[in-house]
Amino acid sequence: MNDTPGFDRRMLEALVCPQTQGRLEYDAAKQELISRSAHLAYPIRDGIPIMLIDEARDLD
Repeated sequence: MNDTPGFDRRMLEALVCPQTQGRLEYDAAKQELISRSAHLAYPIRDGIPIMLIDEARDLD
């Protein structure tokens, strides 16, 4: 089941953090993929994860 139209949660199985190669968590409320190991949040725009370190937000 998709929480957001256009983003398929099954993509999480294939995606990894580009900085650490670690697993990602999906934050449906913020539309982000979270890398706890890198302390970064990658945005999801129009259902497409933006997996660029320069586009990621630092986690506090």
